[in-house]
Amino acid sequence: MTLQQLSAASGVSVGYLSQVERGNATPTLGTLSQIAAALEVDTDFFVRTPRTVDSLTRGAARPRFAVAGSSIEYEQIGAERAGHEMTSYVMNVPPGYESETVTHVGEEIIYILEGEISQMVGEREYLMTAGDSLHYLGTTPHCWANRTDRQARILWVGRMKYDKSGEIGQSEAAPAESSREMLPLRR
Repeated sequence: MTLQQLSAASGVSVGYLSQVERGNATPTLGTLSQIAAALEVDTDFFVRTPRTVDSLTRGAARPRFAVAGSSIEYEQIGAERAGHEMTSYVMNVPPGYESETVTHVGEEIIYILEGEISQMVGEREYLMTAGDSLHYLGTTPHCWANRTDRQARILWVGRMKYDKSGEIGQSEAAPAESSREMLPLRR
């Protein structure tokens, strides 16, 4: 498969795929999921993590991993099982880290455990501190950064399912109107 074909199938730009291939960029789990879906493999093809037998994870024994070239340490808190659609991690984010902007089918919930994160969703920026949470569709361009001099910890829960066509289901393509407006948390 060429980079152009992979780009068309995954929705990730040829330039970014080339940077990843050469080791000059580190994709987020969302981007890895897009690439994996286009290649018809599981994300585990790229990130081998120990699979838990039970859904219970203990803090001291929780599987931890990092994506090659990334400074983020992930703690796997959910068990990946056939038929499950959600996955979850605690992300330990070093000072100064900035993610790339991504879009994907699915949704995400983030909850700030420690520190401060600046989360962009579309054109809106949310300055989030411990105890703040945000729920959004992955189809809206999003990125985030730790612009402080302290580590941040994020509980990330998401659903990133792709079909071979890359089409978005109706419920995700047209979000329902909500009576609650998301307000920026900038203080």
